[in-house]
Amino acid sequence: MKLLLTLCFLMLSLFAQEPIKKYKAHGAVVDMLINNNKLYLSTDAGTVDIFDIKTAKNIKTIKVEKIKDFVGDEVDSKVYSVDVLGTSTLVLSQTSGGFRRVDIHVDGKRERVIDAKDHLAIAKAKFLNKETIIIADLSNEISSFNIKTKQKNWSFQASGAKFSNFVLDEKREQIVIADESGDLKIHATKDGKFIKKLAGKNLDNVFQVDFKNGVIATAGQDRRVVIYEPYSAYYKTAPFLIYSVGLSPSGKRVGYSSDENNNVTVFDTKTKQDLATLNGNRMTLTNIIFMNENEIFISSDDSTVNYYKIK
Repeated sequence: MKLLLTLCFLMLSLFAQEPIKKYKAHGAVVDMLINNNKLYLSTDAGTVDIFDIKTAKNIKTIKVEKIKDFVGDEVDSKVYSVDVLGTSTLVLSQTSGGFRRVDIHVDGKRERVIDAKDHLAIAKAKFLNKETIIIADLSNEISSFNIKTKQKNWSFQASGAKFSNFVLDEKREQIVIADESGDLKIHATKDGKFIKKLAGKNLDNVFQVDFKNGVIATAGQDRRVVIYEPYSAYYKTAPFLIYSVGLSPSGKRVGYSSDENNNVTVFDTKTKQDLATLNGNRMTLTNIIFMNENEIFISSDDSTVNYYKIK
């Protein structure tokens, strides 16, 4: 029996990995993306911190204006999401009164696209192209928004459930929407036309969703990570709420927050075999991003982003 326990411990040790490198942001990391060998981190401290991935050095910080809280004190504006297209950086941040603003930063200059006076409670914003962004508000209304005219091209109500998350495919031609219902809705970004619904696997709120190379993965409140492939679907369960999920570029590997200790389990989406457990995350996870098939960045409600390389 003692030998069996020793062997089990050794096997677990082979899969467990600590971070190789750390990136320190100005505040707790809310959103994260990789573009052109740079790591972009939006924070609750009112910043978008930009790092050189190789050196882990902060090479630039975009600072958004402070806002006034309900008693009139100046506080940092939480940056909910960040996106990059070419030389443009899209920043969604909090304004006074609980509304949101959207700015585009290019070469040190800022253009305000959506302001507090528009009275929009936007939860997430991403580029569709150089002239258009796609926005989702907390009521689960999804809209295509023209940057120049500042008017909506189209808009639809994804469902009656509260919005959780959306993800675009690599070509930004489709959007996958997740909400409290557990179902996923897929629409075309060109005109908002409904394509299909994926249902029956998640039974409660889907916190996060990812979409790579035709494969979709979810992070569920029901403790399920669901994998949707073109002609099949399955799920794996965890002992704790699954807050975050991320797919590798090929869709062949997925990482998900797999326990109450904020560890990430990586497994093969074809064989369902576990490949690694990534340790060292101190707070609830917010993002899991694969740079390639073996290199992964993990952020949490903490200012530190951990970098791993699967052995």
